Amino acid sequence: MNYLLFIIGFLLLVLIGTAVYAVRQRDLLYAVIATGVISLALTALFLVLQAPDVALTEAAIGVALTTIIFIITIRNTVRYEDEKDKK
Repeated sequence: MNYLLFIIGFLLLVLIGTAVYAVRQRDLLYAVIATGVISLALTALFLVLQAPDVALTEAAIGVALTTIIFIITIRNTVRYEDEKDKK
């Protein structure tokens, strides 16, 4: 029973630390990758809490689909630093 509480506590610390990192990150790509890690940690937490259907949904939508859409969107935009250098 104690190992289960340790795993849950560790996953919660990972969630909080990664969320703070994502919010404070100035580079959008790193922030999106951090949100993908948050979704991955949530997937593991749902598995530990015996909710495999929710974990599967979180893995499919949170980790895969949302992260890919954000990365494609960031890739198709112009970086502020690049725009500033052209002027």
